[in-house]
Amino acid sequence: MAETTTGRRERKKARTRQALADAAVRLFTEHGFDNVGVREVAEAADVSLSTLFKHFPSKEALVFDLDADVESALVAAIHDRAPGQPVLHALRDHMVHTRTAVRTDDPTFVLVESTPALRDYARRMWSRHENTLAAALAEATGLTPEDPAVTGLARFTLEAPGIARASKDPARTMRDLFALLEHGWATTPLARQEDRPGRDG
Repeated sequence: MAETTTGRRERKKARTRQALADAAVRLFTEHGFDNVGVREVAEAADVSLSTLFKHFPSKEALVFDLDADVESALVAAIHDRAPGQPVLHALRDHMVHTRTAVRTDDPTFVLVESTPALRDYARRMWSRHENTLAAALAEATGLTPEDPAVTGLARFTLEAPGIARASKDPARTMRDLFALLEHGWATTPLARQEDRPGRDG
């Protein structure tokens, strides 16, 4: 009986959270982020203002309702990788599958890209995952979370989607970026071109 009650409560919380997120994106898209207050979002979702803040700590957070899920998925990509799979390959595959399929005409994507406050929040939010990802990498590799190899890979992983999404083929670009990290600059076409005789006169 207790499990049923708990399950019902969690489902209700999830529905409330989703209703708030949906209302926020709709209102922000229709009227502009700066022209809509959190009270209006709460009213549109038919909840109190205090309920809104139980689910979302700020106005910006309303647009990023899957923040915790994104972080959990990053850690799971390392912890749950196939036996013998390098962490670099696990992260590459995860980022290709989850961070390159965002459609540029998606309402939330358009809203974030057109709103400076949301772009800044998104960048800060994404960067906050760095410490958690570094800790997971340290656990998987036996290095310390402060080791440059760990912090460097964590930061690279989180920065790569921004570069990939700006290209014509995000998935291929993401793979190319991880290949660059794995094999080094010397293997790139530009590096081979630099090594041709006569390049320096």
